[in-house]
Amino acid sequence: MTPYIPDITLPASDHRRLERLAQVGADQGDVDARFLLSEINRAEVVPDRAARLDSIVTMGSWVTFWINWGFPRETRQLVYPEDYTSERTQIPVMSPLGAALVGLKVGSEIPFFNAGRTNVVRIERVSRAGPDDVVRALFSKSGEVFDDDDPGPSAA
Repeated sequence: MTPYIPDITLPASDHRRLERLAQVGADQGDVDARFLLSEINRAEVVPDRAARLDSIVTMGSWVTFWINWGFPRETRQLVYPEDYTSERTQIPVMSPLGAALVGLKVGSEIPFFNAGRTNVVRIERVSRAGPDDVVRALFSKSGEVFDDDDPGPSAA
């Protein structure tokens, strides 16, 4: 049985830059670059300002996801290799996970190969906002931001 492979959508500017980046890596034999190139080649390319990109993982977006149906969820920013500075908050697009995430929409899942095994990643949320807004969104209930009026414990 062949697993379902979701559609990929990329803004035109990401498509051009990613294609060049992946081609250079693929020409050097990089397996992750080859996977990224195959994803790019099957992508639907849309204008940079297309409204539907709001629910698509694009370069620079913050994505909340989980791997192999497990917890905890993670929220990280998808970045180009030269912008990668933090393993805790970012995912480089040239990594197995980064190549799998790019172009997916909220609710999609896709298999990817990493560290000798096949994993599945599922997209839960995408945001173009900064990390503080993403953290707030993680504590929201059904799309509404959870606003706790309780100031918490106070010193006696």
